[in-house]
Amino acid sequence: MIGYIQGTVLFSDGNEIIVGTNSGIGYQIFYKKVLVEGRIASLFVSHIIRENAQELYGFCSLREKKLFEMMLTVKGVGPKSAFVLISTLGVLQTIDSVNFENKKILSSVPGIGQKTSAQIILDLKDKINKIKMYSDARVVLDIDTTKETVYKGLEVDNLVEMIDTMDMSDSKIMNDTIMACKELGFKEDKIIPLAQKILESNNISKPEQLIHLVLKEI
Repeated sequence: MIGYIQGTVLFSDGNEIIVGTNSGIGYQIFYKKVLVEGRIASLFVSHIIRENAQELYGFCSLREKKLFEMMLTVKGVGPKSAFVLISTLGVLQTIDSVNFENKKILSSVPGIGQKTSAQIILDLKDKINKIKMYSDARVVLDIDTTKETVYKGLEVDNLVEMIDTMDMSDSKIMNDTIMACKELGFKEDKIIPLAQKILESNNISKPEQLIHLVLKEI
């Protein structure tokens, strides 16, 4: 079973990525964020084996991976539904929604209806807090030295506060740029290659800078 992958990002579109490893093998992984092609990525992975297919789902922390795998124990919840749920709500909001039996929040996620929300609460209410025992340390690419930095012992909220005081990572800048351009009516297949080219050739630290340059080129 594959549980962790590190390698060069060969392709990324906000739905999946392909990571090339030193062994010469490229792994296609479902992943809900855009990563900069050509950079190193480190991901926790859940390896789903079916009778006629194998799928890899990527996560940036062990806690996310373990929550995903716990969701798969719920009757009626498959890998894609569990992945969308965690990608949409995040770990903390998912845990809180189960603990407080908030079916409205859970059912707001595409593919998760009232019946499934009730089943998630029923099956996980007594055990979902165990997820907090797993590390939420995230591997972040150091864009200046291409070394990895692991922020150990930081909860998600604390990490977000710390990142707010720093220049945003290339991945965050890419995500914000793509979302902004999509809202203006532009398609991802036109935005992503252009944004990556501009990002690689300019000293950009904020999404506003990249958005401005992309819109000038489109």
